[in-house]
Amino acid sequence: MTVTYSSKVANATFFGFHRLLLKWKGSIYKLLYREFIVFATLYTVISVLYRFFLTGSQKRFFEKLSIYCDKYAEQIPVTFVLGFYVTLVVNRWWNQFVNLPWPDRLMFLISSCVQGRDEYGRLLRRTLMRYVNLTSLLIFRSVSTAVYKRFPTMDHVV
Repeated sequence: MTVTYSSKVANATFFGFHRLLLKWKGSIYKLLYREFIVFATLYTVISVLYRFFLTGSQKRFFEKLSIYCDKYAEQIPVTFVLGFYVTLVVNRWWNQFVNLPWPDRLMFLISSCVQGRDEYGRLLRRTLMRYVNLTSLLIFRSVSTAVYKRFPTMDHVV
């Protein structure tokens, strides 16, 4: 389930933004807290083992093993992974933007496909465009805080 905080983000002040980070429902913290607990536990266990239970030669062997692992970890650069992630995010945003229903494009399509100069054809084209405008309004209302303020309830939409 997707939880949107767009209305809260748009109205957040500079010093009140930290309250948004502390939201639990639908947050990144809720998504990653298990992995973070496992990581912190493993890091603490390895650190305690290294500092208190290993001898000098075992510490040197562990340091050599760490340097060896670090050398091979550099083969996949972090910038490449970050660039791949940013590309995915931007492509997702662009696809959402491209797939928004623009009423003028649909208007041209409806006017070219629904034929007739009589009253029935005119009313059918007008009704279809009203439905298109309604769907656009409902979509923009869920995305934009300005549109939501203009049409806060369904009575305002009507």
